[in-house]
Amino acid sequence: MSDQVTLTIDGVELSVPKGTLVVDAAKMIDNPIPVFCYHPKMEPVGMCRMCLVEIGLPVRDRATGELVLNEDGTPQVNFRGLQTACTVAVSEGMVVRTTTEPVTEAREDVIEFLLTSHPLDCPVCDKGGECPLQNLTMEHGKGTSRMDYSLKLKLDKHVPLGELIYLDRERCIQCGRCVRFQDEIVDDPVIHFHNRGRSLEIVTMSDPGFDSYWSGNTTDICPVGALTTADFRFGARPWELTPVATLSPHSPSGANMTFSTRREAKSGGRSVIKRIMPRQNEQVNEIWISDRDRFVHHFADAPDRLKKPLMRKNGELVEVEWNEALDAVAGRLQQNGTAVAGLSGDRVSNEDMFLFQKLIRQGLGSNNIDLANRRLAGGDVVAKVGISQGSNLLNLGQGDAIVVVASDLHEEVPVWWLRVKQAAERGAVVVVLNLRPTRLDQWARHVIYYQPGQAVTTLRQLVNDAKVAAADADNSPIKAAADAIVQANNVVAFYGAEGLTYKETDAVAKLLANLLLIKNEEAHAGRPNNGLIPVWPHNNTQGAWDTGIHPELEPGYKAVANPGMNAAEIYTAAENGDLNALFILAADPIGDGLLADRGKLDFLVVQELFLTETAAQADVVLPAQSWAEREGTFTNGERRVQRYYPAIQPSGDARPDWQILAQIGERVGLEKPAFAASLVFRDLAKAVPQYKAMDYRALAKVEKQWPDVGGDDLYYGGNAYENRVGLGMQWAVEAESGDVEHFDVPDVATDAPEKVAVVRTAALFTPGTLINHTELLADRMAKPTLILHQADAASMQLTTGESVMIDVNNQPMAAQIRVSEDAPEGVALLRGVPYQAGFVELKLRQTAN
Repeated sequence: MSDQVTLTIDGVELSVPKGTLVVDAAKMIDNPIPVFCYHPKMEPVGMCRMCLVEIGLPVRDRATGELVLNEDGTPQVNFRGLQTACTVAVSEGMVVRTTTEPVTEAREDVIEFLLTSHPLDCPVCDKGGECPLQNLTMEHGKGTSRMDYSLKLKLDKHVPLGELIYLDRERCIQCGRCVRFQDEIVDDPVIHFHNRGRSLEIVTMSDPGFDSYWSGNTTDICPVGALTTADFRFGARPWELTPVATLSPHSPSGANMTFSTRREAKSGGRSVIKRIMPRQNEQVNEIWISDRDRFVHHFADAPDRLKKPLMRKNGELVEVEWNEALDAVAGRLQQNGTAVAGLSGDRVSNEDMFLFQKLIRQGLGSNNIDLANRRLAGGDVVAKVGISQGSNLLNLGQGDAIVVVASDLHEEVPVWWLRVKQAAERGAVVVVLNLRPTRLDQWARHVIYYQPGQAVTTLRQLVNDAKVAAADADNSPIKAAADAIVQANNVVAFYGAEGLTYKETDAVAKLLANLLLIKNEEAHAGRPNNGLIPVWPHNNTQGAWDTGIHPELEPGYKAVANPGMNAAEIYTAAENGDLNALFILAADPIGDGLLADRGKLDFLVVQELFLTETAAQADVVLPAQSWAEREGTFTNGERRVQRYYPAIQPSGDARPDWQILAQIGERVGLEKPAFAASLVFRDLAKAVPQYKAMDYRALAKVEKQWPDVGGDDLYYGGNAYENRVGLGMQWAVEAESGDVEHFDVPDVATDAPEKVAVVRTAALFTPGTLINHTELLADRMAKPTLILHQADAASMQLTTGESVMIDVNNQPMAAQIRVSEDAPEGVALLRGVPYQAGFVELKLRQTAN
C-alpha cells in the first residue's frame, strides 16, 4: 500500500505522505491556510477555527466500492461543509477549496469575533509589525466592526508570569499555543488556562513563576503580543531591527540563533542587541532555544568589558597601545624559550584555538598546551565512532535506543534533553546510567544507579552483557538494558562527567565505543543515526580537540612526538617555578579555583573579555572581542561546524582573538597575519583532514527545511527565523569509511569514600564570567546548595535551610542544606558551584553564621 496520498487543493494536484494534515499539505504548495492555534510542532486542537476550508471526498458506490463518476468521467465529490484544515488528515482523492465564499465569510467572522475582545493598541504593541493577528486582519478582516465598545472587557495589561515573561491579558486570543508548548513539547506544565468564558486567562502555576528553561519560546509562537520577554518589552519595533545569524556561545548543542540589533543614540550610535530569537535548523535545535541561550547575551555589551590593552607598570595595570602590548608579549614569550605554556578556554572559535596552538607550538616550540579546565576525555574516541554524518536525533524513535551515562542533560544541554525526550515519546528506548536520579529518568525504560567510583565497572558489565546472548537465568536490570541496546536498529550514546574523574570519562568513552562496535549483523558505529556524543561542558570543546588544544595531539588528532604538560602539570609547574611564562586565552583558572595565584611565573599574559581574577594578576592583558562582535566558527558536540556573524561594533579597541594571536605570531617569526577569519579557517582546513571539504562558503549553504517556519506569513510557525545563512557541515568519523578496532579499557582505580561522597551536579544557571552580567537571571541563579539524603542529614544533625561551610576545590564555601530524596544515601549533591571533578569525601568545616 502506497505511503503517498494524492489530493487536489484549489485545482492543484499534489501527492503528500499519508497522515499529512490538510493545512500542512497546502503549505507545501505555497498555498498557506491561515491559522492561530495550529503550530506544525504541536498536536492540532482546532480551537480558533481560522483554518476552516471546504473539504470534499470522492463518492463511492456502496455496493461495489468503486468511484462514482460524473458525465465527463471525473469522480463525483461530496462536500460536507466547512472543516478545520488543521485536524483533518489527507485522503486519496480529497478535494480542498480554500477561497470559496463560505470560507471567506468564515474567516471574516473569526477575525471579527477575535477583535471584539482585542485592544486596539497596535501602535504601541510589541508585536506590531510581526503580528499574525494584525496581518490576517488586513488580509481577511471585514474592515468594519459591529462591536459595542461599551461591552469590551477590561483586563490587566502588565502581568508578570515570573521575572522573565509578561502577559497582557487583553491581547490574549486564547489559542492555547503557550500552554500546549509547555505541556506537550517541554513537559513543564507551569502555565494554564484559568476561569471560563470571557474571563478565561493564562496563569502561572509554579513558584517561582513560569518555572521553565524554555519560557521564552512561548513569546515566539504567541500569535499576538500577549506574551513578551522582560528584556524586550517596549524595547524596539520589529521593523527597526536588523537580524544577524549567530550560534549559542554556551552550549555544545550548537543551537542556531538570530540577534535582533538596533543602533541607539544612548549607546553612542552603536548597534545593541535587543533580543535573541531562534533560527531554524532541524538537525540541531529545530526552532527552540533554552532561556540561557535567549537571555545570556548581555556580557557582550557589558560596561566593564576590557577596551584597551593593559600592561603592568610599577606594580599597576595601566592602559597602553596595541603595538606596545604586542611587542612586550612577543618579546617576553621568546625570552623564555620552551619554558612557556598555553591554556585555553573552550568558548572561543576554531580559528582562535587553531592560531593559539600554532603560536605555542610553531612560534615558541612548546607542546605545553591544554584546555584550562579539561573535564571530559574522549575526543580521540569520538573521531573514530562519533555520531555519523547524516544523523538527526529527530529520526530516532520506535526500534532505536539512546544511552545516557553520567550526565544530567536537562541542566547541561537542554536542547539535547528535549530531543532525547521526544525520541522516547516516539518509541525509542532510553537507558540511563547515573549515580542519582535525573529528569530524564521519567522517559527512560531502563535506569541503572551506581555508587560513586563504580561507573566504569557498571558500564563494563553492560557492555559485556551486550556481547553475549541472553541467558534465561540472568534477568538483572543491567542485562535487560544490554539486550534492549543490542536489539535496537540504531544506537546513540551520550556521556558526561558528573561524579567522574578525567580518567574515568576516558574509560567511559571507550566502553561506549566498544558497545557501538559490537557486531551482530553489523556494528552500529559508522551508520547514520548511530554513534557517540560527548556532553561537552562548553560550546566549542569539540573544536578544541579538533584544532589541537591538547598536549599530546596536534590539529586533526595527529600524535605529538614529544608530548607537553597537561593543565594540571602546568598549574603545578607555575606554582613551583618550573615554568617561566604562561599565556591564558579566555579562561580564569584562579577564579575557578584551579590555581591559587600566579605562583612563581616570570610572565603571565591573559587574553579576555573582562578583568577576571586571573587577568588582574597578569603582566599583560589583551582585550578580545566577544562572539557578537566578530565572525568565526564553532563545532558542536555532533561535530557540526557552523558559522556565526558580527552583529555589533567592537567594544573599545578590542580585537578578535585570532587577529591578536596572528599579530603576536608574526612578531615571533611566523608568517604575516591573515586579514580575515575566513583565511584562517582556510589554513585550519588544510591542517585538519576532517575539515578539508569545508570553507566559509560551504558552511553558509542552506536547503529547504520542513516545517516551513520563519516565512513571511508568521502565523504558521511563529517568529523563529528562517535559516538563510548556513546549516553547517558535519565531519566524518573513521567508522564511516572502514572498520575500527575495539578499544582496550584498563581498570580505573577509584576508592569509595568512607563516609558521604560529595558530587558536584550541574545547574543551567550556575554563576560564571558570562552569565553574571545578565541581571535579569539574578533570582534564578543557582545558589550553593548541599543536597543530602534524610539519613545522612540526620546522622550529621543537619536540617533544610541550615548553612554550613564546606571545601570546594580546597577553598571554603558557604552552602545551604537541603534534605531531599533526590540525593542517594551516602552521596551529597553539590549544586550552584564551579566545576569539581569526580567526588570527594564530605568534610564540614563548621556551621556558618
